[in-house]
Amino acid sequence: MPAQPIDRPADLDVVRESYDRVADNYAHMVVTTGVGDIRRHPWLKASIDAFADTVRELGPVLDVGCGPGTVTAYLAERGLDVSGVDLSPRMIENACRLHPHCRFSVASATDLDLGEASLGGVLGWWSLFNLPRHVLPQVLALFARALKPGGHFITATHVGDEDAVRTEAYGGVPVRWTTHKWRPEQLVDLIEQAGLRPVAELRLPAEEYSGPGLVVMARRPG
Repeated sequence: MPAQPIDRPADLDVVRESYDRVADNYAHMVVTTGVGDIRRHPWLKASIDAFADTVRELGPVLDVGCGPGTVTAYLAERGLDVSGVDLSPRMIENACRLHPHCRFSVASATDLDLGEASLGGVLGWWSLFNLPRHVLPQVLALFARALKPGGHFITATHVGDEDAVRTEAYGGVPVRWTTHKWRPEQLVDLIEQAGLRPVAELRLPAEEYSGPGLVVMARRPG
């Protein structure tokens, strides 16, 4: 039985164009400063390492919203069968340039063709916060369906009570996207409603350049 179609975000094209505009600056920033590189953030690295150890024997892993492919490449180095997708074609061009031995393709989280119980793991690593509030639960349900029993989902996102509209990013590049922030208990509840069982949660305090964050890992029962 095919998965239910997911509502297309009204701002999807605007968000794609915005990420295309910042893709080169962002990739350069990652390479030169290490921003976005989990190796420089021990608790984030520990979360990804735990995820990798958990799903290693379970089958393919999909990094949804992979950007320039930093985490995808890290997981590939650890021996996982991993591929990355991103809404932005320019982000994917950078990912392919920086990590030519990894597999990447252009796709929106709302338009993925995932077979039921086909994946050992799914990541939504700082990549799902642009999804409108009514769309995120649909995407989580898709991920839950695509995971094998015992497969795991890991997500990291921004915490807060209200949405934030960005108009410039990464060196003053004009953009237009909304960061939909969630309270930790709200996001955990959505993940449970999707049919996944949360197994770990990491709360991150605000830092100089970012507000508070949250990492959640959950498994498909069975």
